[in-house]
Amino acid sequence: MEDEPKTLLVTLTGKDRPGVTSAMFDVLAAAGVEVVDIEQIVLRRRLLLGILVTAPRDWKKLRDAIERTAAELDMSVEVDRGAGDNKSRRGDRSHITLIGSPLKASAVAAIAGRIADSGANIDRIERMARYPVTAIELHVSGAPADSLRPLLSTEAVRLGIDLAVQRESLYRRGVRLIVMDVDSTLIQGEVIEMIAAHAGQEAEVARVTEAAMRGELDFEQSLRERVALLEGVPATALDEVYDSIVLAPGARTMVRTLRRLGYRFAIVSGGFSQITDRLAAELGIHFARANQLEIVDGLLTGRIVGDVVDRAGKAAALREFAAEVGVPLDAVIAIGDGANDLDMLNEAGLGIAYNAKPVVRDAAQTSVNVPYLDTVLYLLGISREEIEEADAEVGIVTPSPPLVD
Repeated sequence: MEDEPKTLLVTLTGKDRPGVTSAMFDVLAAAGVEVVDIEQIVLRRRLLLGILVTAPRDWKKLRDAIERTAAELDMSVEVDRGAGDNKSRRGDRSHITLIGSPLKASAVAAIAGRIADSGANIDRIERMARYPVTAIELHVSGAPADSLRPLLSTEAVRLGIDLAVQRESLYRRGVRLIVMDVDSTLIQGEVIEMIAAHAGQEAEVARVTEAAMRGELDFEQSLRERVALLEGVPATALDEVYDSIVLAPGARTMVRTLRRLGYRFAIVSGGFSQITDRLAAELGIHFARANQLEIVDGLLTGRIVGDVVDRAGKAAALREFAAEVGVPLDAVIAIGDGANDLDMLNEAGLGIAYNAKPVVRDAAQTSVNVPYLDTVLYLLGISREEIEEADAEVGIVTPSPPLVD
């Protein structure tokens, strides 16, 4: 077996300024070496530049030239002679996203410790966002995502942070389908309770809704009971309800950003098509599926037209929309908060319990418990800086929601 080719690892650190990288490569170019690998990061205007190149016969002469150039730049440099390239990243590669508000060093230390315990290695770390949450992505190799997920999720709950483990695959870089619940996910609050306020039944409907979302009641039965309480409400109340809807913070940013990348969107709701169809049209969402309230002579009858969109119905809609878009289920992202979302979350390649009930958080692959829907973007490897730059190019100032205690 031939010996591995000799290489030089050049590590340059110091205050970043224009021209540092070009100056170092001018020196390397003069020596006629080949670039094997390169990494560069900047933290608070401090540069860390690592360059792996083939070693020339007179490598000490090149080392001296590198050191002179670094001194002229007022930077520190190390030149280490060795053999070969970096080791290939081991199999079973994953992306692990940590989200905290704040994200404490103790939490990162604990997660890094559990990764080490599993026999995996952290190959790279990068920041996805610093506002309104801190989001950090770890590139990890050496342990299956399916074994890392339960280990790290348990630790994340103990630490009070959000964490997602995703297997590295091409799907993460391609067009994907986002399927969202509506009430308490895409929007704040429950539409049926808003309608019930017009019938003086808000408290009773809210009580039943809460029990259903916890999984304590059959969803279809509870929905029909709640809708019966709406009998006699004028259909015009639906317009008032729609006008009063408040989207989840970051909802428009998430949809706007991912539409730019060609993603498709669907909303699947146990609520009502009279509301969800209008939401879909307003936000540019491609598909919508919900229950239809019966209206006769301008009044709600207290009945639903057709089959109820329940837990199984949501999962079926997800599969149907994925087939229509032409993406595999592994390329689907589902987001929801209630027990009737669980089948949908489990069908998707990435199921996200968003500010969800405990029964949902415990069963879902991933939980996000900060009140910013665009946090989902960080799980997809899209940074806050990229979002803001894309918005600025078309004259949009990315909303900066207030921090929530």
